[in-house]
Amino acid sequence: MRSFIFPGQGSQSVGMGSALAAASAAAREVFQEVDDALGQKLFALMSEGPEDQLTLTENAQPAIMANAIATLRVLEREGGIRLADKADFVAGHSLGEYTALCAAGAFDLATTARLLKLRGQSMQAATPVGVGAMAALLGATIETAQALCDAAGEGEVCTVANDNDPSQVVISGHRAAIERAVALVKDHGIKRGVLLPVSAPFHCALMQPAADAMAEALGANPPVAPLVPLYANVTAAPVSDADTIRAQLVEQVTGRVRWRESVANMVVGGVDSTVELGGKVLTPMVKRIAPDVTATSIITMDDIEALLKEI
Repeated sequence: MRSFIFPGQGSQSVGMGSALAAASAAAREVFQEVDDALGQKLFALMSEGPEDQLTLTENAQPAIMANAIATLRVLEREGGIRLADKADFVAGHSLGEYTALCAAGAFDLATTARLLKLRGQSMQAATPVGVGAMAALLGATIETAQALCDAAGEGEVCTVANDNDPSQVVISGHRAAIERAVALVKDHGIKRGVLLPVSAPFHCALMQPAADAMAEALGANPPVAPLVPLYANVTAAPVSDADTIRAQLVEQVTGRVRWRESVANMVVGGVDSTVELGGKVLTPMVKRIAPDVTATSIITMDDIEALLKEI
């Protein structure tokens, strides 16, 4: 069984999508549709930068989605295939969950772009700059990370945001609490804590205003049932019911991204192959979680052609 997976924030880079657009009309159509939906020249920003503008959450989120969907559309057009015929499940990391749902037909492309633009804006606006922070804990288990958060919180928000793989957990919350946590890593048997260069403390209770904004937006633009089940970030379990997906997308803004558990549960469910579209971020995580899974990342036309020979 195969799962198509979609990367989250941090996978953006200047130049993304340019080679695909040069090689394929299918990719160009995706980038144009996203530009039209947003009323901005996002593809020009993806292609040429500047990097500081591309990295802004409100631009990075729809850009990463557009790049991945363009990759999928080229794969489908060049190979004459449908995702629903080649994937048993989809999953995505944080914003990648929206990409996965777009890929599986739960949202159309223009709606997905507008939802992610709003998601980025509302996440950025949820806390004043400097109030929150995030840190990656290297060599941490979910248990040691949780113990560290409990010790460092002191009444402030300090919580596990991303359970990425057996060697990396990301925490999020008030800046002072996160800085205390980084200072305490060695006391908890964790190799290293690194503050992340992010503009807001994602996936924690400080994001509640953004969750409220997404609840309203998703109420006005609800998903339909996807063509294949989605492994949801907040439950690490497959879901196909549209109302449940809508509720989980709201919960996801403040909730933990349970990526390690999602991959492990996919394997238990029979998945032995993953295909990451538009990035090379999740594939190494998959290999650390489930070394026996065949994990492939698809970025270039050569990657697409190689995958078409396999599937």
